[in-house]
This record gives sequence, structure tokens and C-alpha cells, in this order.
Amino acid sequence: MKKIYLAIATAIGIVAPYFNSNAQCAGNRYHDFVFPSNPTLTSNIQYGSNLKFNGQNQNLLLDVYEPTGDTSTSRALVIMAHGGSFIGGSKTGSDVVSLCKDLAKLGYVVASIEYRVGMTNFPVPGPDSSDATEAVMRAVHDGRAAVRYFRKNAAIGGNTYKIDVNNIYFAGVSAGGFIALQLAYLDDIAEFPTYIDTLGQSGLGGGVEGLSGNPGYSSDVNAIVNICGAIGDTAWMKAGDEPVLNFHGTNDGTVPYGSAVITLAGLFPIMPVDGSFSVNAKADELGLINCFEIHEGQDHVPHTTSAAYYDTTLTITRNFLEHFTCGVPLNCSYTTAPAVGINEITVNVEDVDLYPNPASSSFMVDLVAFGNATVTIEMFDVLGKNVGSFNGVKTNKFNINRNDLPAGVYFVRITSGNTALTKKVILE
Repeated sequence: MKKIYLAIATAIGIVAPYFNSNAQCAGNRYHDFVFPSNPTLTSNIQYGSNLKFNGQNQNLLLDVYEPTGDTSTSRALVIMAHGGSFIGGSKTGSDVVSLCKDLAKLGYVVASIEYRVGMTNFPVPGPDSSDATEAVMRAVHDGRAAVRYFRKNAAIGGNTYKIDVNNIYFAGVSAGGFIALQLAYLDDIAEFPTYIDTLGQSGLGGGVEGLSGNPGYSSDVNAIVNICGAIGDTAWMKAGDEPVLNFHGTNDGTVPYGSAVITLAGLFPIMPVDGSFSVNAKADELGLINCFEIHEGQDHVPHTTSAAYYDTTLTITRNFLEHFTCGVPLNCSYTTAPAVGINEITVNVEDVDLYPNPASSSFMVDLVAFGNATVTIEMFDVLGKNVGSFNGVKTNKFNINRNDLPAGVYFVRITSGNTALTKKVILE
């Protein structure tokens, strides 16, 4: 899980131009959970609109997670894109929500975006390379519009979310990783695949930037995080391009780890793509600042089902982003996980999450608010029968497997010292 590749480009002469020392980094902001309460969530903010594959207009929405209790007026922003193979997924999906919340607890403002999904020929008669590439490009246009939205809001909208426009990052999971990579590296109209009709196909006009909204503002980002995504062609990457952090499982059956043909929904062979291994190799060749976390023997997006892989993903993402936000030395290795800040905290029931909920095979218990204190977790059915106990738990995330429990409503009780909280979970 901890095999790391680090670009030679971390030599001080290359790294220095990316440093942007931020006074807000004081007090371990962007390193520890200095805002341990659940973030303040503002949902369904419209950041743009554009035509879908079927010609219908779609208003594009995002959710903003802000650190609760924060008084800073200049905060780094992470824009997050969900997975779903460009045919589904959600900005409230379990693949992104926990990352959004935890990055906000570190001090970032985080925006989870929806983007246009769907393909003309899916499921019948079946998508081809043109259909799939067009879906990717629509999503990339939307991602660029989201970046521009925050710059426009900061310039003429009162900076509602108190964003430092010099510290904007883009991260994505699976299909969202595709968006992050293409947003960073497919930045010349001459690189667009020749079989894509950007004028005749619905919602694809506007060149590199697209027509999804907020024209006249930059869609550039400081760095990207790719979690199990891929790029159409690493030839699009150039010296001086954005730094990249890659995560990928060596046994990924959804998105190729290296360079191979991607198959949509396990049924439709689409086209060759370059996965994270190939992206990392190209970044090394070009001298781009990059980190690569290899999930040995793992399938697609293991952070969604494993507390250990989630902890690794969050911690290395924290290290990577902190390098650019705060000017600390780049560390691509797994280090000490984020801890709750030194301020005394009170744990409230709303500060603890169970996800996904409803759950099928397992669910996570978010214990960040307990500040790494030792807790006891008990699970009860609706009749009050104890169906599971876990003592001496000391972690930020704890995974509970369903095992043979029948479908129904259960209650999870978390106890630490004089604090005891109960949350409801539904097993489907």
C-alpha cells in the first residue's frame, strides 16, 4: 500500500516557483483537523449550465463544504469530481463526500460538483470511442466552468466563500480523475481527437474552455489529484504543466492501471487510455512535480471500502496539497494521519457520520471529532439486542462489516469517557 514514486523535480530549484506561503497555515491549518466539527454545507449552488448529450439543457450544481467556526477570509479551495463512468454518479456519492468533509476539517473550502453525464448510444446500441470521448469533454468543460465560477464570485460576487484564488486545486475519483487529468493536460484545441465534432455535437462548443458558464475567468489550477482515473493520451502532457498526485490499484478492473483498452460497464470496449502508472511515468520524464501511491493488489477505488486505504488516500492528499498551499517540503509518503487540533472540543451527535447509509455490505464510522481518543462502539437492533461490540477503537475511520445481519434498522452507540452518542444506520 505504501510503494511510492516521486519525481526528481522536487529539487528546490524546480519546486520553489510553486510555493505560495499562506499565513493561514499557522496553527497546523491544512495539516490537522483544526475544525473537527462537521463542515458547514451549502447545497445545490448553480455554477453554470449547458446542453446534455440529448440536447436538453442542464443547470449545473455544486455543494460547498466550509470549515465550521472558521474566521479566515482567504482560504484554499479544492474542487472535487465524483465517479460513475460518465453515465452516473453523484456529487453526494460515498466516493467523494467523506473526502470533502475531511478536507474541510483540515481548513480547505471544498466544492463537490455535478457534471453532465450520459452517452448518446448507451446502452443501445452501445457507446464507441467518439461517444465516450464526447462525454468526457462535456464533463471537463463543466469542471473548467466550476473553477471559473469561484474566480468570478471572488472578483464580482463578494467572494461569498472567502476563497484565495491563488490556491485552487482539482481532485477527482475514477471518472472524476479523468476530468482532473484532462482539465490539466488537454489544454490545446489542436490536441482534441479529430473524430470529435465540437461544433455539431450537443454541448461541445467553446473550444478548450467550453460554454458551461463564467467566461472571461481563468480555469487554471495549482495542482490536481487523480484517484484511479486515466488520460486519453499522455502525449498531451508537457513540461511545466500542473503537478499531479496519482492513486491507483494494480488490479483495477474498471480503469487500467497502465496503458490499455478501457471497457465501459464491463461490456463495451471503448479505446486505449493511459492510467496512473503511465501518467506517473510521463510526469517523471517531463520533470513534473508528482507523487504516485500504488495500491498493490487492489481493485478500483479501495478507499471507498477500506478504512486503511481511505486513511492513506486522505493523508497523502493532505501532504501533497500542503506542499503547495503552505510551502512545506513535498512528502509523498504516508505520514502521521491528521489529528484533531489542540483546542478543546465537544463532540455532538451531528459531528459523527455513518456512511454509506443505507449500507449494503459494510459502513464507515467517522470518529474524527473524537480527536483520536479511544472509543467503544456497540451496535444494537431495534429490540435493543447487542449485535456487535468493538472495544479499544482508536482511529479516525472505523469500518463495520455487515456479516450475516439481516436487513433492517440498527443503532450504533459510540462511547468515550463521559461522552456517549447514538446514530441510526439502515442495512439494505
